Amino acid sequence: MLWQDITITIVSIVLSLAMLPQIYHGYKHKKGHVHHATSIPTVLGLFVLCFVYFSLGLVFSTVVTFLTGMLWFLLFLQRCHYGESRLEKHTES
Repeated sequence: MLWQDITITIVSIVLSLAMLPQIYHGYKHKKGHVHHATSIPTVLGLFVLCFVYFSLGLVFSTVVTFLTGMLWFLLFLQRCHYGESRLEKHTES
């Protein structure tokens, strides 16, 4: 096991845990706060990184990055399902 795999895994776990309140808040208030222009490139980039980590044999990094990509995909789905938040509607008018 490489130290890089462990480091990437730990950082990815911390960043994933930091996303959980946003996902819960969106579900609780039925709002999609994260814009598509943010979530779509992030999801695609994380899945590309997942493939790269897999090709390098970084197993733990692959799994955790895949899970992080799925969390971002949940934010994307919240935006699609719930639409934009009321705050964004007021600021655009």
